[in-house]
Amino acid sequence: MSDTLTTPCQRRTPVPPTDVRALGRLVGTWRVRDSAEGAVTYEWLEGGFFLLKRVDLVRDGETIRGIEVIGHEQPHGGDGGGEIRSRYYDNAGHTLDYVYELEGDTLTVWTGEKGSSAYYRGVFSIDGTTLTGRWVHPGGYGYDASAIRIGGPPETREAIAAVCGLSRK
Repeated sequence: MSDTLTTPCQRRTPVPPTDVRALGRLVGTWRVRDSAEGAVTYEWLEGGFFLLKRVDLVRDGETIRGIEVIGHEQPHGGDGGGEIRSRYYDNAGHTLDYVYELEGDTLTVWTGEKGSSAYYRGVFSIDGTTLTGRWVHPGGYGYDASAIRIGGPPETREAIAAVCGLSRK
């Protein structure tokens, strides 16, 4: 459910949910390494209710380009809430659904539904510049998937420093 602010005119201004705002740690451009090479960029959709993810990778010689929209499902006139969900679309015509969860410094992304046997789990470094993790799939198949932040708006880096209690020198 979204929080609301009341303005002097007594209009209710919707505020993005706290759990979605926490994913702001992803905002910026990340260099992906390990099983694929390339870049992934996260940015807020105006309003801050949804993150947009843009993917530009090469894996096993294949170019993968895609977009993903991440946030709460919220029907018109309804309240958002529940799990943070996403839908991914790529240049090969695939559509994939995910559920996101951020607990402390650990990001988990389940394929399909929360608790799925196919998922990504990664941990942010204390300074927020790396995300080190692994995709796990049924049958023991999986692969490392780590990323290093190579760009992001200065306010994002400042916010990370503030959340982590780091001093900026």
